[in-house]
Amino acid sequence: MGIKRSAISMLATAFWLCVSGSQSVAQTESVPGTTFMTLHSFTGTDGNKSFAGLVQGKNGNLYGTTYFGGAKNGGEVFQITTAGKLTTLHSFCSTNGCADGEYSYAVPVQGADGNFYGTTYLGGSKGDGTVFKMSPSGALKTLHNFVGADGSQPLAGPAAGSDGNFYGTTNLGGSHNSGSVFKITPTGQFTILHSFCSKTACADGQNPYAGLIQASDGNLYGTTLSGGSHGDGTVFKITKGGTFSTLYSFCSQSGCTDGEFPQTGLVQASNGNLYGTTILGGAYGSGTIFEITVAGALATLYNACPQSGCPDGNYLYAGLIQAKDGNLYGIMQVGGAHGSGTIFKITVSGTLTTLYGFCSQPACADGQYPAAALVQATNGTLYGTTADGGAHGDGTVFSIVP
Repeated sequence: MGIKRSAISMLATAFWLCVSGSQSVAQTESVPGTTFMTLHSFTGTDGNKSFAGLVQGKNGNLYGTTYFGGAKNGGEVFQITTAGKLTTLHSFCSTNGCADGEYSYAVPVQGADGNFYGTTYLGGSKGDGTVFKMSPSGALKTLHNFVGADGSQPLAGPAAGSDGNFYGTTNLGGSHNSGSVFKITPTGQFTILHSFCSKTACADGQNPYAGLIQASDGNLYGTTLSGGSHGDGTVFKITKGGTFSTLYSFCSQSGCTDGEFPQTGLVQASNGNLYGTTILGGAYGSGTIFEITVAGALATLYNACPQSGCPDGNYLYAGLIQAKDGNLYGIMQVGGAHGSGTIFKITVSGTLTTLYGFCSQPACADGQYPAAALVQATNGTLYGTTADGGAHGDGTVFSIVP
C-alpha cells in the first residue's frame, strides 16, 4: 500500500513533465460569449511553473506564487494587477541555506492585519518547509520552520480562521510521517492539532494534499489524498481545538464509483454543502466531482471523461469555487479539444459546461496544463494560472469572463 500511495502523492509534482511533449496549433476556441485573455506569460526570471492559484488582496490586486523561477530559481511571491502588470515581491532561497524557504505550491492568504500568510514546500532551517508572513510590499518573515515531527512539506497554504489564527496541513511529517493539521498565530505560535495515520490502518487518512476551509458551522474541513477505511482518501472535519472525525472514506462503493484520491480541497456553497473532486475512480475511472453534507452524506455530481478523447477535460487537479452566479467553476489539467486542459462550469445539480480549452492559440500562447483553482475578483472576472505554455513556456496568468 505504501508504494501505491507514494506514487499517487507525486502525481501533481511532476505531472506537467509527463504531458508537455506536444502542442496543438489552432484558433482560439471558447463558448460563445466567453472572453479569455492572457494577462502575463512568465519568463523564468519573474517566475516559472505556478502550481498555485491567486488571491485578491484588499487593494484589488492579485497575489500568487511560482514553484520555480525568481532570482534564485527557488520560486517567488508575485503581485499582478487585473490589467496584467506583474511585480515580484519576494524570490525564495534569497538567504543563506534557503532559510526563507524554497518552492511554494501554495497561494497565500491575507490576514486581518493586511499581511499575507503562506507556506513553502521545502527550505527553512531543517529543509522541511516553512510558514511565512509577508507584507503587501514584499517584506518576508519566517514564522515557523517545520522539523518533521510537527509536519513536513506543506503543499497548501493556511486558511484564515474566524479567531484570527491560521490553520493548515502538511503532506508528510507529524507523529506518523503521514501529515498533520496545525494552527499558527500571526506571531508564529505553533500548535499541532492532529497527526494523520493515528488510527488502525490509517482510518483517519494519510497525506493531505490540500488545505482547509472553515465552514459556516465554525469547524474546519479538508481531504486526505490516501488512507481511510479503503486506502483511497477521506473527507474529514476538525474543530479549531483539534477534535477530529472522518466524514467519508472513498472507494466505499463497488468499483470505486464514488471516486478515489481527493487531491483538492473543499468549497462550501451557499446551500451549506461541501464540494470537491477526486483524481481517479468514478464511472469512467478518471475522477469525480462530488457533493458532501457536513454530516458526511456524499453524492457524485459528475464523472470525468464520459466521452472518447475526454473533450470535457480530464484530471481534476484543481479545486472548485462558487461564483456570484451560484455555479461552481473549476479546472481540468489535461484533456479538452487540444489535450492541454479546460475551464468548466458546473451547476450544483451536476450539469457541466466546458468554457475554454487551453492551447487554443498558436504555440499554446494561452497556456497549458492549468494546475490551480480559479478566483473570482470583485469585478466579477475569474482569474487563474497555468503551469506551462505561454509566450516563454513557463506558464501564464489569465482571466476569463464567462
